[in-house]
Amino acid sequence: MLTHERVWSAIDTVARRSELTTSGLARLAGLDPTTFNKSKRSAADGRARWPSTESLSKIIEATGITLEGFTSILMENSFGLNDPLPNVQPVPLIGFAQAGAGGFFDDGGFPVGQGWDEVHLPSQDDDSVYALEIAGESMMPLYRDGDIIIVSPNSAVRRGDRVVVRSKEGEVMAKILQRKTAKSIELLSVNPEHDNITFDIRELEWIARIIWASQ
Repeated sequence: MLTHERVWSAIDTVARRSELTTSGLARLAGLDPTTFNKSKRSAADGRARWPSTESLSKIIEATGITLEGFTSILMENSFGLNDPLPNVQPVPLIGFAQAGAGGFFDDGGFPVGQGWDEVHLPSQDDDSVYALEIAGESMMPLYRDGDIIIVSPNSAVRRGDRVVVRSKEGEVMAKILQRKTAKSIELLSVNPEHDNITFDIRELEWIARIIWASQ
């Protein structure tokens, strides 16, 4: 559900991932520095005040996050990975370095073996999900070093989805799926400083959809 709190939380997240205050984010976008202040999020009578579509458009353009990236942040679950929650399930937590090494995944992108670290998520129908911990800054501004992404190998992938792919050479990366055919797959880079990539489908070991990310 699109809520007032979630929209403002998404703006806060964009600022934090850009290593800015909300005032700094507003300046970067060419807006009044007070545009995103907490005092501007409700009217004097207590009614919720929403950010304008123009201001959202300007911060998306200024940060290079893309509309899809901002929408993804909006729709991310609002719970924290370490919050006490009812009906939780443990899922394996795997580092990107481990994900790139051999022997940790089967051909379908499912983790194998035992002894993984774990995080806890609300129980869900898909018991194949697992968590990956981002390493490095190549996936900014969506993902920063230490962020946790939740991956579902069972979920169908569609154009515009955020995905994790592993090449047969052992390279693991988080991208946005642009196009997939029987012969090739086109991936958009999350970080505008990194090139988009096209793979021959035979060069990929697996692809899995990202269904959630920590903030």
